[in-house]
Amino acid sequence: MGLRDRGGPGPGGGGGLRGGGLGGGGPIRYQMREKMFSIGDDAWIEDSNGNRAFKADGKALRVRSTFVLEDANGNEVASIQEKMLHIKDTMEIERGGRKIATVKKALVSPLRDRYDVKIEGGGDWDVQGNIVNHEYEIKGGRDKVAEVSMKWFRVRDTYGIEVEPGQDVGLVLAVAVALDEMRRGQ
Repeated sequence: MGLRDRGGPGPGGGGGLRGGGLGGGGPIRYQMREKMFSIGDDAWIEDSNGNRAFKADGKALRVRSTFVLEDANGNEVASIQEKMLHIKDTMEIERGGRKIATVKKALVSPLRDRYDVKIEGGGDWDVQGNIVNHEYEIKGGRDKVAEVSMKWFRVRDTYGIEVEPGQDVGLVLAVAVALDEMRRGQ
């Protein structure tokens, strides 16, 4: 399956991209810049070949932190926004105007950072690891959904997101953007 191929409806009935690389093989890796996200800025997320795959558009004229994730053709994949009048460490992810997930910092996490991703319609994810240093895993039950790491790149302030086959790439990248913004707000 190619990067731009649609893989059927994602959570919330949207058209999320599905990971898996060419021919449905192994995971596909994306590259993000650590300090790329700030409100009012646009930044590109590149695939493992250095091609611009997604754009994160930071909306400047909003009261709350808001980002729009678009594919390379400018189609909205997800929007990520801070939840107002709620616990500080919570962000919502929408697709097509409907909430598809909520990212929330776990209340108790003694040794590692831990976040819960509540996906509308079930199949929730658990994020554990070192969010500050971009070394963490996203799991759905016992199955790995994605891994985030700086070890794959020698470029300063760059980290990778490796998405397992069959996963909603847009949702995984939106969760990573939300975690980056929540980390920055701590």
